[in-house]
Formats: sequence, structure tokens, C-alpha cells
Amino acid sequence: MIPVVLSGGSGTRLWPVSRQQLPKQFCTIFEKPLQTMTLERCHKMGTPWVVTSKALQTLTEINLKQNKMNDVQVVYEPYGKNTAPAIAVLCKLLDLKGKGSEIVGIFPSDHLIAKEQAFLDVVSFASEVASGNKVVTLGITPSYPETGYGYIQTNAASFKEHGSLKAYSVVKFHEKPALEKAKEFLAQGSFSWNAGIFVFKASHMISLFQKHQPEMWGLISALKADASNLDEIYSKVQSISIDYAIMEKLSGEELACIPSEFGWSDVGSWDAVASLQKGQDVFNVNGKDNFVFGKPGKHYSTIGLDDVIVVDTQDALMLVKKGQSQDVRHVVESLNQQKSSLTKDHVYEYRPWGYFEILKDTPDFKSKVIRVNPHSQLSYQSHAKREEHWTITKGQGEVVLDDKVIAVKAGTHIHIPLGAKHRMRNTSNEMLEFVEVQLGTYFGEDDIVRYQDDYQRK
Repeated sequence: MIPVVLSGGSGTRLWPVSRQQLPKQFCTIFEKPLQTMTLERCHKMGTPWVVTSKALQTLTEINLKQNKMNDVQVVYEPYGKNTAPAIAVLCKLLDLKGKGSEIVGIFPSDHLIAKEQAFLDVVSFASEVASGNKVVTLGITPSYPETGYGYIQTNAASFKEHGSLKAYSVVKFHEKPALEKAKEFLAQGSFSWNAGIFVFKASHMISLFQKHQPEMWGLISALKADASNLDEIYSKVQSISIDYAIMEKLSGEELACIPSEFGWSDVGSWDAVASLQKGQDVFNVNGKDNFVFGKPGKHYSTIGLDDVIVVDTQDALMLVKKGQSQDVRHVVESLNQQKSSLTKDHVYEYRPWGYFEILKDTPDFKSKVIRVNPHSQLSYQSHAKREEHWTITKGQGEVVLDDKVIAVKAGTHIHIPLGAKHRMRNTSNEMLEFVEVQLGTYFGEDDIVRYQDDYQRK
């Protein structure tokens, strides 16, 4: 099998921890980021592929490097066009590599699976069913009438079995239901939650695109093996989900569902997070059942509160009653209307060379702590509206200032005049850290001219 991880998302449902520049699959909400756990599972099925956007390239490459997953192949979309184009591009690239007969598994990057072996057993059975030119979906046996998931309705009798696992023909996909309808689905017993996990033969999926999405496939069939013309194709292709584009157009004989239970969660809300882990210690006075996701080492107390979720980051604090965390979208929508950066950026940002954290941002100055990975360097750059003062606090390296190389170590101070070309280079095997103080009239990240960059950024 070729396991494929779809890694997208706008980073809104787990705001303020998850944001556009750091969506939930990269956040350390559990012991490891969800994308790391997903790739570790997928490695047990075969060599994984990742399909993601160029906007997430730095985070993806950092994640793969940190986990020594150099064998993972990555397809970078120019921008998100939903799941159907992503899967079509993947199938075309596999076909160009002579892998059209391979079974493919499509797995979201941001789901949690508690029972890994049970999951792998279901995927193995799904591969067997898919080899007969069927598209297989993994359904989750519902335990309560959830209104936040779509449902898959199946026939009452299975057509293939393996131990306790059974494959059923699909009757219909249902959109997220109202509560009463969800209760009906649960009572009937032939409905599963749609987890967005699909297994199929690549060549068969290509034939389905040719039949049901001929215009889309006509564009994607022109894709070159090196994907060098993907930008041009994506400028023309329709944005549509695989459910709408293909799945809902298939007959029951073409589409199968395997209802299963392997400890699945899409981690789609803070209520889900609170149900999956203990959270930080909280001292409750005249209250109970409160959940805190906050800063390690910080003390949290509540007085007279029950069933409250507290999410605390460096620049945002959210309190929400349990059962209402889906409404975080209203906060995000309001912030977007205000053009607030709180839905997009954290006070820390990752770069290919390391990361920085904003300490203070005022009209008069901006300060950061910047950490540079071993044997990495920032781009050679200049700024038109600010000067900078660098004080090295840890490690050693070199500053290049207007082509002059200056050795630096902990305690060294460097002044970067307005308009001067400069870069920091870590020449050691340890992390280099320095504090930067900016003075000027504008402190935005777009005030930058790059003259040389190891990562081909503009």
C-alpha cells in the first residue's frame, strides 16, 4: 500500500493554539504533533506520501527532518483546492511513476487513533476489498448522536468478511444532521461516521475521475512528472471535495464501507481535546470538572466555575463552557473581520533555519529572541525602515555585515545600521540564540530585501 497523508486546514477549530500559520496537525496538543503520529502509523503500511500546500512547506520539512523521515515524498500544492484535486494529482503522479496498480490509502493528518493495531487491521482488510476495484471508506461506529460529522448509510447485509470485520455496500452519504436526525441514524444501526479515510486502487480512481470529473481530469492529465506545471493547472481546476466530486456519484456496488472502532477522533474541538487528556492541574474552589490547556509551570485556579475549558497562550486567552467549543469559529470570524493577526500568527514563527519569538511589539521598538539551528544561516538581507541590535545569549557563530565576517559568541553585541546587508550564521553543533531589538518606523516582516537565501525565498 501507498499511504497518503493529506495535510491542510485553516487552523480555526482549536484556536488560539491552532492558527493559519500553525494548523493543529503541527501543534503539540498531545505527546507528539498529530502529523507526526499519523506519519508514524503510515510508515507501518509503506513509504508515505504527503500532499500539502506550499504555505506549509517549512513546517512540513521541519517535521520530517526532526523525525528522520527522509523517505517521505511530498507534493506541494500552490494553494488548497480541497481534497478532490489533491487526490487527482496524487493519482496522476503515481501513474506517471508506473504505480497505477498500487493500492492507495488516504489519511487526514490531524486525526487521533488510540488503537493502532486495530486500525492497521482495518486498513489491511480495506486494501483487500479495494483490490476488487472498489473504493472503500472507513466508517466509525457511532457511540452517540453526533451532529458534527457526516454519516455513511450502508446496506444491512455485508458482502465480504474477515474475522470480526465486515464490508458493506454504501446506500448514501448524509450531510451533518440535526440532533433528531442523528438520533434516528443511531437507532437504525446501519450508519457510520464519515472519517474521511479512503482506500482504492490508483488506476481505478483515475477511471472514476475520467468518468465523473472529465473537465478536472482533462486539466490534471497534463501534469508533468516533476509537477513543474502544477501552478498553471491549479489556477484552472475547480475547488471541490472528493465526497462531492466522486464518492456521492458512485453506486452501491462501486463503493464499500467498513464500520470499525479503533479509538478514532478528529480532534475537532476543545471539547474533544478535553475528553482525550487530563489537561494541566487546576485548583477548583466551589467548582468542578474544569479543563485547562495552558503554559507549563503556570498556576491555574477557578472559583465558582463548573465545566469550563480554559485555553491560554502567550497572546490570547479563551474560556468556554464545555459543550459549546464549536462556537470558537464565531470568535475567529470576528477577529478576521477586524483583520487581526491573532487568527494567522503566533508570537513565535518557524523558519527553515530555526524560529523566533516576539517578546515585545510597540510603536517605538520590537524585540525578539531568535534561535538558529546548528550549521544554518539566515538569508543575507537588508531593511529599509529599521535598524537592529543583536545580543548573542547562547552559542557561537558569525555575523556577515556588509560582506565583513565577524565572529560572535555569548555576550557579543552587533549593531545593524539601517539599510546594511546582514545575516547570522551558526557555525557550531549547538543552537545559537540571540536577542534582537528593532528601532525604526516600521517593524513588519515584509520590510526585507534578500540578496542570497539557502531556501530560495523571495
